[in-house]
Amino acid sequence: MEKRIGAALVLIRDKNSVSRVNTILSSHGDIIIGRQGLPLSSRNVSIISIVLEGSTDKIGSLTGQLGRLQGVHVKSMVMPDEA
Repeated sequence: MEKRIGAALVLIRDKNSVSRVNTILSSHGDIIIGRQGLPLSSRNVSIISIVLEGSTDKIGSLTGQLGRLQGVHVKSMVMPDEA
């Protein structure tokens, strides 16, 4: 399968989900190029930005698992194929 470049922004509102988020990210470490976590204490949330390189199936698996967690919101994008 062709590898694509993508990104995901993860917003964590429920601190009880942090451990599970980290477990999911670790299990998909083979497609994660870079990761940055930022606490936004003024809004009582944490944000993780992730740069990815993998198949659309693997990227979808990661973002889907994260998005199913309580108090976790995910937005992702994948760069289009180059012609």
